[in-house]
Amino acid sequence: MNDAGEVLVTLRDWLRYAVSRFTEAQLFFGHGCDNAVDEAAWLILHSLHLPRDQLDLFLEARLTQLERRALRDIIDQRVSQRLPAAYLTHEAWLGGLRFYVDQRVIVPRSYFGEALEASLAPWIGDAEEVVSALDLCTGSGCLAILMAHAYPNAAIDAVDLSADALAVAERNVADHGLQDRIRLLPSDLFEALAGRRYQLIVCNPPYVTGPAMRSLPPEFRHEPTLALAAGEDGLDLVRTILGRARQHLEPQGVLAVEIGHNRDLVEQAFPRLPFTWIATASDEGKIFVLTREQLAD
Repeated sequence: MNDAGEVLVTLRDWLRYAVSRFTEAQLFFGHGCDNAVDEAAWLILHSLHLPRDQLDLFLEARLTQLERRALRDIIDQRVSQRLPAAYLTHEAWLGGLRFYVDQRVIVPRSYFGEALEASLAPWIGDAEEVVSALDLCTGSGCLAILMAHAYPNAAIDAVDLSADALAVAERNVADHGLQDRIRLLPSDLFEALAGRRYQLIVCNPPYVTGPAMRSLPPEFRHEPTLALAAGEDGLDLVRTILGRARQHLEPQGVLAVEIGHNRDLVEQAFPRLPFTWIATASDEGKIFVLTREQLAD
């Protein structure tokens, strides 16, 4: 045990120490927390197997030597390796649900987490009438699982090009007991879906532009490039989705796609499409919606 392990006694001591280390190292926070204090609290509570919403109750608790060693190790990993906290804890939260994650998938942080809580109203009239839905680029499976909760009668296909991502998604689907409602399929977008149509298609595709990829903070470089990069303008996959989605939508079916900060690029590339942009509690203009009838032949 180093000096820190001997001097730092209470949980409060370790919280202060972690915040100081994270701030000194100029870590980037964007995978669940947006500041050093929240991330330190998350890592400490997780490591000590304490409720994640009850930090104040335990601030004066004295830690055992074994507990102090565990905290030292996870703080050191976060600083020295610049690993996102979600990869250290193997958990991420979205839409109020917990998901297993590791470096085979990006850390869930989609604006769909909020949009699906409202069942994409008003574009989806009655959530119980949705019986078929598709999650393109499912990654960890988090959006497919949120869709299963939002649309209780829907059978959901969830596809991804990455076999590694589908293995993580399979674990999450099983953890949430949704094997009978979510079908996981290997597919490069629509390639394996010939003849299949859906009332709703949701997609959070790779959309990071070339310049943005070249300037990513170290934390993001631990995530799969396949799940981030989408050509110089970030629209490589969006072009394919917009070109092929219509043939996979039922009449009056809805396509919803997340594109991050690329709204201007999308509107410039497709000036004739009548995009509707969703506003969520935390932001707006990150997800567009189109109906089958609005998509060009």
